[in-house]
Amino acid sequence: MGELVRKSILASLLIGLGNFVLLKIGTPIGPFLFALGLLGVCVLGANLFTGKCGFLFEDNIKARDLLIILVVNLMSGYLLGAVFGLSDPDLATTASSKISTWAFSFPFLVKAILCGVVMFVAVYVYRKGSPLGVLIGVPLFIFAGFQHCIANVITMGAALSFDWSIVLAVAGNFVGSIVTWWLLKSNNKKPSDSVVE
Repeated sequence: MGELVRKSILASLLIGLGNFVLLKIGTPIGPFLFALGLLGVCVLGANLFTGKCGFLFEDNIKARDLLIILVVNLMSGYLLGAVFGLSDPDLATTASSKISTWAFSFPFLVKAILCGVVMFVAVYVYRKGSPLGVLIGVPLFIFAGFQHCIANVITMGAALSFDWSIVLAVAGNFVGSIVTWWLLKSNNKKPSDSVVE
């Protein structure tokens, strides 16, 4: 349990660093630097919900463990974001502006599902031995405006606010990842058994 929690906090920290840079400098450079966060998660074997949920059945992950990863990612991510926002008022202002564009709506859910697809593909390609899935996938979902639940909760923390769209982000990320896994499985192409993040 202790290792599960520690690696989940580590994942939040890595994604948090990427999100900090994105909020701080924006596009076009920010999305590419953000990719270091997910790459770090993969290389260091950290527990990131959006990187794990698509492999729930393939890796025989216990539902309880996935839930713990999600809760720890959300809680530690929010707290980390709060530290960022309190230490940098401009960052907090940018975060608040970004949250104002979110809505508890069907389009938001679709963007979260598509982010789940991208996240699964990024990690799957990394498991196949190439970092390109991460290095291309992360900028792709950011430029496209897709919704990543852990990045979003960090942004909420930075703004010291809460938005119910986080529920759609979590659900959408899970659905997008697991459906992509199922489609891949149905084509008799099993994801690699190699162990990462």
